[in-house]
Amino acid sequence: MEIGIKNIIGQDVRGKRVLFRPDINSPIDKNGNIVNDNRLRETAPALEYLLNGGAKLAIIAHQGDTLDYQNLIPLEKHTQILSQITGRNIDYIDDVCGDGAIEKIKALKEGKAILLGNLRYLTEEVSTFERDVKLTPYDMRNTYLVRRLAPLFDIYVNDAFSAAHRNCPSMTAFQRLMPSYAGPLFFKEYNALNKIINGAAKPLVFVLGGAKISDAFGMMEKVLKDNVADYILAGGVTGVVMLIAKGYQIGADYNKWLADRDLLAFVPAAKELLDKFGDKFVLPSDLAYEKDGKRQETDVFALPIDNAMFLDIGANTAKEFAKHIESAATVFVNGPSGVYENPLFAHGTKSVWEALSRTSAYTVIGGGDTTSAAARFIDTKTIDYVCTAGGAMVRFLSGKKLPLIEAMLTAL
Repeated sequence: MEIGIKNIIGQDVRGKRVLFRPDINSPIDKNGNIVNDNRLRETAPALEYLLNGGAKLAIIAHQGDTLDYQNLIPLEKHTQILSQITGRNIDYIDDVCGDGAIEKIKALKEGKAILLGNLRYLTEEVSTFERDVKLTPYDMRNTYLVRRLAPLFDIYVNDAFSAAHRNCPSMTAFQRLMPSYAGPLFFKEYNALNKIINGAAKPLVFVLGGAKISDAFGMMEKVLKDNVADYILAGGVTGVVMLIAKGYQIGADYNKWLADRDLLAFVPAAKELLDKFGDKFVLPSDLAYEKDGKRQETDVFALPIDNAMFLDIGANTAKEFAKHIESAATVFVNGPSGVYENPLFAHGTKSVWEALSRTSAYTVIGGGDTTSAAARFIDTKTIDYVCTAGGAMVRFLSGKKLPLIEAMLTAL
């Protein structure tokens, strides 16, 4: 789909210094090892195009943040995986834009690449800085990263749609200073999500779960108001909050858990959605909890249960969700239906993924935890499109403007 953003594919990059900004932020384990290399693999087509085209390539990327400090690690392992995927010897320096990095950039030869240090080493790149300082892309021209790197490059390429919701120098400032292009993954992500909200085959079913219910509520209002979604299957914490909004008493323990996380604040919004679009929601008819180390299920009409934490949809709900998925023409999934990491509460999520792998519908999934859950239970190759984006995907489907898209549309 033509959106007015220039594509790097087809451009002559030979002999040009190219600054390449992908999103290779990856889930890691407690030992700092990358446990899912999907984003790295999806970055490879742009990387290979630039290297095969003879670019002198420097890569800037992030891993972790102040909000998930345990994931703030060097990018050396990312470099090793990118080298394996592309069959190229990609260099690495644990320096973002200091003298060592600049020396390496100036020494680049045609068809060679270097991955610079973690962008989140820089204050101006972390989410708390973005939240508190609120620089415009124009202001960002004077940030340390941009002042140091921009004079060295001929072209800027961004293939980080999954970070498109971030308004930081590496994402939105270089477009003000040099010719800028998007990579192939950017267009794949944009077109897959745009297909969901514009012209998707009907019926279109949204399956929403997980614990981050602000994402779900942002999407639900938009897709229902615009008649995008025909049905919303609400699992996870979203499903429980919707049940409360419908008048069910859940129980003291779960209610306290919601209150402690300020999640009961979503109940009024849930009531409003049910009042306006109640016939489009499929809510849990039963829920699962643990008692004496075993899985127990209860019909919602038997609620409340004061000493229970409901961590999965019940078997009847799972069957109902599967029926809707298998009869749909398009299905979008964001978030697991339960705490699938615990075998006691994996049934609902597993059932959803198995139905998704069987359906003839066009299927799209997105979000890091969603993708990890899918990979646990099915071959993700059965999914038509696995979106690398999480926050950017949610904002896109919620109808919000994304800083990266705005920057690319106004690029030099």
